[in-house]
Amino acid sequence: METKKSPKANLENYSKLFVQLGLVLALLIVYVGIEYKTFEREIDDLGVLNMGEEVEEDIPITERIEQIKPPPPPPPAPEVIEVVEDEKEVEETMLESTETDENEVVEVEEIVEVVEAEEVAEDVPFAIIEDAPIFPGCKGSKAELKACLQKSIEKHVGRKFNTSLAGDLGLDPGKKKVYVVFKIDKSGNIVDVRARGPHARLEKEGISVVNSLPKMIPGKQRGRPVGVKYTLPITLLVE
Repeated sequence: METKKSPKANLENYSKLFVQLGLVLALLIVYVGIEYKTFEREIDDLGVLNMGEEVEEDIPITERIEQIKPPPPPPPAPEVIEVVEDEKEVEETMLESTETDENEVVEVEEIVEVVEAEEVAEDVPFAIIEDAPIFPGCKGSKAELKACLQKSIEKHVGRKFNTSLAGDLGLDPGKKKVYVVFKIDKSGNIVDVRARGPHARLEKEGISVVNSLPKMIPGKQRGRPVGVKYTLPITLLVE
């Protein structure tokens, strides 16, 4: 059996009334707090505080007395005072002027010009040599002689080098390079030949081919014969 609540007992119906009552009560509390008055309390007389007069004391001023030492007595005077006459002659130093007269003839020693000999390196790289070595049969200007030397060396090596040697050594396919470094000395001979490559037999072949180059006219630097360093790259194609 369900219980039924009376509609009058439901408080939700009076919620607005409760809100209004609460608001009125809050306003009343605020009003009373503002209108509340307080009064100052009277404090009984604590009596008269009697401060005694300050007693002033006279402090005597003291002075520091320093003892003054008497000065030392003067030295005793000599019994006899001798007067010595200054008879020594003083030599005067005469300063002569270093200035010369315009009309005076000044002798000047002969000036000898010393020409220092310019040092020239014994070995000069081929890239900076002034006068490149001359390959037999080359003619023309300095630039033409230099270009002719390079072409002649490359032609000689290409004709003499055994290109089939690279394929017989079992090297991997591709381009292989052998660098040969040598010097054309002051007499035009090929000396100090060295090589670096992928195989010792290729290096030996490169040295042998370069040593077979003909004698050349030596290069010059500042008009003097010098050794010329040359680097020759040899490219081989291995199939």
